[in-house]
Amino acid sequence: MTDTAAPRAPQVIEAPRSQWADVWNQFRRHKGAMAGLVVLSVLVVLVVFGPMVWKPDMGTTAQAILNRNKPPSWAHPLGIDQVGQDVLRRMMQGGRVSLAVGLVAMMVSIFLGTLVGVLSGYFRRLDGLLMRVTDLFLALPLLPLLLVLMFLYGQQMKSVLGPEMGAFVLVVLGIGLTSWMHSARIVRGQVLALKEREFVLAARSIGTPPRRIIIRHILPNVMSAVMVAATLCIAGAIITESVLSFLGLGFPPDFPTWGRLLFEGYGNLTTYPSRVVYPGVAISLTVLSVNYIGDGLRDALDPRIRGR
Repeated sequence: MTDTAAPRAPQVIEAPRSQWADVWNQFRRHKGAMAGLVVLSVLVVLVVFGPMVWKPDMGTTAQAILNRNKPPSWAHPLGIDQVGQDVLRRMMQGGRVSLAVGLVAMMVSIFLGTLVGVLSGYFRRLDGLLMRVTDLFLALPLLPLLLVLMFLYGQQMKSVLGPEMGAFVLVVLGIGLTSWMHSARIVRGQVLALKEREFVLAARSIGTPPRRIIIRHILPNVMSAVMVAATLCIAGAIITESVLSFLGLGFPPDFPTWGRLLFEGYGNLTTYPSRVVYPGVAISLTVLSVNYIGDGLRDALDPRIRGR
């Protein structure tokens, strides 16, 4: 008798899962991170595209001055401020500047922190010097240092680059140059552990130069820690810029930021308290959203937590 068994069905081989798909699946499980992502996305869309769409007709300059300090209405949902400008439009314009300061200052801080951390962790002869410099910056009172920088170099930068761009560059550099220390320590710790791993030792044994080892093997493995530190740097930069603008040492009066709006509303706090509430709520929502996103990224990028 012949064998009449049915032929086997071809075995389906599943495609390998993407690492970033696993990260996204873990990130989605963090309810706070998803809520923060939604809130931050809404704020970004409002401040980026809002001023292009919302252009209320304020009339002539004389009419705008006569209509100042008006309460909220359908034409002006957040009211009119003390100089006759629409508060909602100024809030969106100020958010654009505050978020831009946070992003650019974060890039400066993360670049310096990553550079110092990698050099200090990989090259033992540079470790002592760079860590003592880091400790020196950590020991400095950062806010008074920023105030001194703004006071000494504010007018020079504004005269060279203009009042708006000069203030932006000075604020970004001041915040970035004084907030890189924590990310440098985090990266250094990661590099100290990575440089003793087998793949780094194998690359070193075949004569791979240090520059190539750092670029090909070290940096890709510390990017998760850098991304988490970057989210926290954005929140810190926005708060620091708000403090500087609230003290009157940030951007010029005609260049609104959320901190500048707080400073202007503080003078009319008893009469018009909403002028302080609006920028304060915007700053709080932004910082809280960024912190939740950073918390979600930390859990998603940690392989020990991913998959739980």
